[in-house]
Amino acid sequence: MNKSELIEKIAEEAGVTRAAAGHTLDALVKVVTDALKAGDQVTLVGFGSFLVSSREARKGRNPATGAEIMIAASRTPKFKAGKALRDAVN
Repeated sequence: MNKSELIEKIAEEAGVTRAAAGHTLDALVKVVTDALKAGDQVTLVGFGSFLVSSREARKGRNPATGAEIMIAASRTPKFKAGKALRDAVN
């Protein structure tokens, strides 16, 4: 399912226009993104949690040359599904 299909489904389920559903989805994505940038965790009970995980700097290898390189430390977003979502899928 892509973004436009998701917006269509949200509009049907909520009984709103596609434009309103699109604005709502965009707002949700922005709010979650801003919270993760600030280092917060976003938890939707029954659905799951969005969180930020930190990776330490580490050594790696260039696959083309085999030369050793340093990979910088980074932060990456993660999603952990809630129990209700896991149960619904299974």
